[in-house]
Amino acid sequence: MIAAKRNRATKCRWFLASISFALAIGFISYLVEAGETLARVQTRRMLRCGVSDGRLGFSYRDAQGRWSGLDVDFCRAVAAAVIGDGAKVKFFPLVTTARFLALRSNEIDLLARNTTWTIGREAGLGVHFVGTLYYDGQGFMVARKSRVRKIADLQGAKICVLQKTTTEEHLADYFNSRGWNYQPVLANSMEEASKAFFAGQCSAYTGDRSNLAAVSLSAPTGREGYLILSELISKEPLGPAIKRGDEEWLTVLRWVLFALIEAEEQGVTSKNIRAKAQSKDPELVKFLDNQGTFAKLLGAKPGWIARILEAVGNYGEMFERNLGQGSALKLNRGPNRLWIDGGLMYAPPFL
Repeated sequence: MIAAKRNRATKCRWFLASISFALAIGFISYLVEAGETLARVQTRRMLRCGVSDGRLGFSYRDAQGRWSGLDVDFCRAVAAAVIGDGAKVKFFPLVTTARFLALRSNEIDLLARNTTWTIGREAGLGVHFVGTLYYDGQGFMVARKSRVRKIADLQGAKICVLQKTTTEEHLADYFNSRGWNYQPVLANSMEEASKAFFAGQCSAYTGDRSNLAAVSLSAPTGREGYLILSELISKEPLGPAIKRGDEEWLTVLRWVLFALIEAEEQGVTSKNIRAKAQSKDPELVKFLDNQGTFAKLLGAKPGWIARILEAVGNYGEMFERNLGQGSALKLNRGPNRLWIDGGLMYAPPFL
C-alpha cells in the first residue's frame, strides 16, 4: 500500500511538471502561429499526422510500410477534405512521451494517436481535442489458466502498465481508493509491456480494452489462452488533437469528424456516394454540400464530403474495416454505435 501511494505521488509530480513545461515553453509558441495551420497544410500539399508507433486497429504499419487504422483513416479524411487528395498524408510514428511535444513544436499538424481527452491535457498542455473518434475504457487481461475472473482477484498482484499515462493514473486511483495493494510493473512502450506480461512477469496487463484485444493477437501461445475481464475502471474518449490557438483548423477538423458520422446516419457510403450525390432530398443535398457553401466557410476544397467518403468511407465503414467484424480484432461497436442505435456517436445539424 505504501509503495502504491509513493507511486501515486511520483505520478502527480510528473503531471504537474509536464504542465509547468507546457506553460513555460509551449504556451507562447502556439499563440504566435494561430490561424496558420490550414494555410500551411494547403500550401505544402501534405498533412503531417502524428500516430502511434504501432497499435493495431488505430495506426499500424505493415511489412510493406502501408499504414492502416481508425486514426490513419481520420488523417486521410482530413487530407481529402482540405488538400483534395486522401493520399497526401505523411505519418509520424510517435512514442507516448513525445506526442504532445511534437504537436506544440509544429513537427506535426494533427495528433491522431489514440489519445484520451482529459481536462488536464486540454487545459494544461496547450492542446484542443477535436472530438471523440472512439469511446473506450480501461480493462485488464489475464491468463485464462489463472484463477483471476474479476479485478478484486488482483489484490497484491503485479500489473503491467505503461508509465506516464492516464492508464497508470487510473490504475493507482482505482486500487488506492479501495485500499488494495498492487505492484505496478512499469513499461515505456506497449511492446515492452506485452513482452513482460507474456513472459509471466505480471499477473495482469491493464490498458484500453481495444489495445488489450490487439495485444492478445500477439500472444506466443495464441489469444485463446488469455481473458479480457468484463469490468472497466475508466472512461477513455480517444480523439485527435491539435495545438491550441488555431480555431480555424479546429473547426475544419471537427466538421470532418461530424461528416463521417452524419454520412453513416444518412446512409451514404464509399460505394453509393456518386448515386447519392444526384439525390433531390433537401436534407441530403445540404449535407453533401454540392454547391460548396460549407466548403467556402471552412476553407476546404469544394466536393469535400464526397472526397472524404471516396477516400475512407463513413464512420461505420471505418469502424468495421479497422476494429469490427472485418478486422482481426472483431470488436463490438458498443458505445460507438450511432445515437439512433443507442450509441454515443452524434453529429450536429448540417444547416
